[in-house]
Amino acid sequence: MGDQEWSYGMQLPVQTLTRTLADPWEDTATVADLVSIAQKAESTGHDFIGVCDHVAIPDNDYAAHMTTTWYDTVATLSFLAAHTKTVNLLSVVWIAAYRHPLQTAKSFGTLDHLSGGRVIMGVGAGHVEAEFDALGADYSQRGKVLNESINAIRGAFASQYVSFDGDFYSYENVGIAPGPVNGSLPIWIGGAGKASWKRTGRQGDGYIPMGASVDMYPEIIDTIMGAADEAGRGDNDFAIGYMPGWAYLTGDETPEGLPPAWMVGPEALANDIRTAREAGANTFHLKFRGRTLSEYLEQLDAFHEHVVPLVNEA
Repeated sequence: MGDQEWSYGMQLPVQTLTRTLADPWEDTATVADLVSIAQKAESTGHDFIGVCDHVAIPDNDYAAHMTTTWYDTVATLSFLAAHTKTVNLLSVVWIAAYRHPLQTAKSFGTLDHLSGGRVIMGVGAGHVEAEFDALGADYSQRGKVLNESINAIRGAFASQYVSFDGDFYSYENVGIAPGPVNGSLPIWIGGAGKASWKRTGRQGDGYIPMGASVDMYPEIIDTIMGAADEAGRGDNDFAIGYMPGWAYLTGDETPEGLPPAWMVGPEALANDIRTAREAGANTFHLKFRGRTLSEYLEQLDAFHEHVVPLVNEA
């Protein structure tokens, strides 16, 4: 699989200030800064920019590191769609169980229509139990709800009026418009275990990694393809995601004032991507460190100018 085409993108900074993801400069970043990063990602060859999804962060020990700043997914992607031209717009990931699938279909179908067909809908089961409680959603059923929601969302665009009869949702003869430009939405599945890998094979078009190491990819891909074969989808081409470690590309070590980067310098990151490609990954979710907005933007330039050629020449 290492000879296959590859693509890369990123979950944007600024749109969440959770302490495990944000660098210090993001605490005072502006909307204009967020736009500049999205535009820089587009100009440096990123295939997608991503915005995550939380609605209401609880005040408890589990969520203590998360902060309450999480921009609304669809509103933010819609705003960025108007400031970009070609880069795809990824929800990374949308917690489908928080909303009725018709509401999700309406939001993402409209976003795809407005953006000229640039939406990738990333979905996941969710992990913050108290958030489910606040929204009146059943945490214990979240995986089953997600499975049903994916089917309902795909079916919502099958014809002008559609019906659905499931364990959690049921409706008759309703229509959703505007719909996706190409008639359907690509759906990527996020998650960290076999349930998400199997869901990718059965129902998805791609896999969004949640910290999987490269040595896990033979199992990940075997599980995805096994589930795809069982579902009669063995001929599908999947976007197999891999997330390299935090990268700092414009120096020999992580500068003072930053959390540590795992990949320092272009060769280190290029080697990690090459290794993951050999293991079967083809879609790369990048993470960069920077002390300032300017330094962060330099990381994107350095990736495009130095890392991409190193990967391509291998």
